[in-house]
Amino acid sequence: MTTLDTYRHILHQYWGYDDFRGIQRDIIESIGAGKDTLGLMPTGGGKSITFQVPALAHEGICLVVSPLIALMKDQVAALKKKGIKATAVYTGMSHQDIITQLENCIYGNFKLLYVSPERLSSELFCAKLRHMQVSMIAVDEAHCISQWGYDFRPAYTQISKIRELVPDAPVLALTATATPAVVDDIQRQLRFRQPCVKRMSFARSNLAYRVQHIDTTKEETIHELLCHHPGSAIVYTRNRAATRELAEWLQQRGIEATSFHAGLTDAEKTLRASQWQTGDVRVIVATNAFGMGIDKPDVRCVIHADVPDSPEAYFQEAGRAGRDGHAAFAYLLYDERSRSLLERRVEDTFPPLDYVRRVYEEACFFLQMGMGDGEGVTREFHLDEFCATFRHFPTRAQSALQLLDRAGYIRWQDAEEGRSRVMMAVSREELYDMRLTAQADRVLSMLLRTCTGIFAEYAYVSEDEIARHLGIDQQQVSEQLVLMSRMHILHFIPRSSSPLFTFTQRRVERDEVVLHDDIYACRKREMEHRVSTMTAYLYTTSCRSAFLLGYFGERDAKPCGLCDNCHDEHPTYDLERVHTAIAAQAQQGRLDLTRLRIDGVPDRVVARVARRMMEEEEVTDVFPYSSNQPH
Repeated sequence: MTTLDTYRHILHQYWGYDDFRGIQRDIIESIGAGKDTLGLMPTGGGKSITFQVPALAHEGICLVVSPLIALMKDQVAALKKKGIKATAVYTGMSHQDIITQLENCIYGNFKLLYVSPERLSSELFCAKLRHMQVSMIAVDEAHCISQWGYDFRPAYTQISKIRELVPDAPVLALTATATPAVVDDIQRQLRFRQPCVKRMSFARSNLAYRVQHIDTTKEETIHELLCHHPGSAIVYTRNRAATRELAEWLQQRGIEATSFHAGLTDAEKTLRASQWQTGDVRVIVATNAFGMGIDKPDVRCVIHADVPDSPEAYFQEAGRAGRDGHAAFAYLLYDERSRSLLERRVEDTFPPLDYVRRVYEEACFFLQMGMGDGEGVTREFHLDEFCATFRHFPTRAQSALQLLDRAGYIRWQDAEEGRSRVMMAVSREELYDMRLTAQADRVLSMLLRTCTGIFAEYAYVSEDEIARHLGIDQQQVSEQLVLMSRMHILHFIPRSSSPLFTFTQRRVERDEVVLHDDIYACRKREMEHRVSTMTAYLYTTSCRSAFLLGYFGERDAKPCGLCDNCHDEHPTYDLERVHTAIAAQAQQGRLDLTRLRIDGVPDRVVARVARRMMEEEEVTDVFPYSSNQPH
């Protein structure tokens, strides 16, 4: 068995640290002893060390399952800089490059192989994996494997099947957001041979959680907070348009800001993230597409302009502040509409079953698919046109399509997944007689070198990768592919700007569409629980840090002394006036703290007085305290 001194030597040699921190050593010793292990560590707790160090200490290769391509690329690049042999296989690579990398893993040329969960279902990958000496399997963001996790991803369920191919390799599952139910489910889904959980407190002693009511406008409130807290900041919003508009609004007021969302090109994402990380831009206004894998320790402030619909998402995003250990702040903004907007998200994400059946039937009409036909057929699906034709709201219609995808009736492929495809239209012999420009010939030669099977079937291609190899612009590559398509040398299907809709089975009658409980009813209840917990968080009078930690199972968490409830900067309010106003409201019916406002008094103070009045039975039936949610 590898000794602790060996692990420490590797840590010092490659990372320069003298010893492990937190529960890193406990996790490393557990996985090093061959035990399936679940590590619960807060954001910024150093999860990657727990599998990278034992990967170097043991014979064979460590298989790392990671959800984001950008994150895989960054980690591989960082390891290579340290002289550690690591590689990744991901969407966008040529077929030949994938084969080459996997075969190098078989021959022992690498110590870590990063893959996406979708890759695990590939026949090619499974065939190559059988010939690798796998030392361990590391699963990052392991909560994604649980149906009860806030970010369930069906592709993660393939991991348990991979265990059958390498039965001797222990599994290390890592996450920063898991409730007790999710902890149990992760171990069950990954087929742990024995329970083994290494837990580190999620408490952040330097992070102050603050909830702030919007008294003016959202933009002005954010501007005021950014002026009050100098330094690097992240502002989270719920939609793409808001990121751009808010960033421009801040720029006009002298704050260096940029926007970030999933709709940007890879080059734009890389540039904007880099500008923010290097300090050229102070504030990045982003959707939840930003943050995972971003290692910027000096973020002083994270602001949520909208209330997230789960404590897990909020905790993870807020936790990106203050990783350097210095004082940092996490602000959550809300107004009178926040509660109703949260409840509407549940309705939009899980529309009624009759509505889902209606969307299925109308999508079949839209795509002109007859009853009993369609299995295996793929069509472009213009969502905006569909919604205009059948009078649907896009958000709700897309949720219905995603539910149909989970239920197995269709495959709903986002526009961002619709990569370019190419197949040769002539034989190899006919190519010799073709007269091409020099640039078209270079592009064609690169295709033939990197795409196997291109004469028999369509192959995915990346114009970005071809352009990088040839030292030309991506637009030039696309133009040459279009040119050769017009000359009937090849068939070129450009990257789709519309989602793709695939019938995974024949079209059925509307009433035959069934959504089982684990797809619909159970997951809807889970989302309702998360939304009600976030509502309770807004109006709790107890320590906000302890509230969040309690949600994740840390029931004995002590008050942080930093949040707005613990650290009231204005203790001299007229509490008698507050008491009288609450009593008057209560006489009119159920007291709803989410709608009660008293001029000049913060909501947390109103809630604190209402709590005391409820405990003394002066008022009853108070929302949110009458619910079963934690407070």
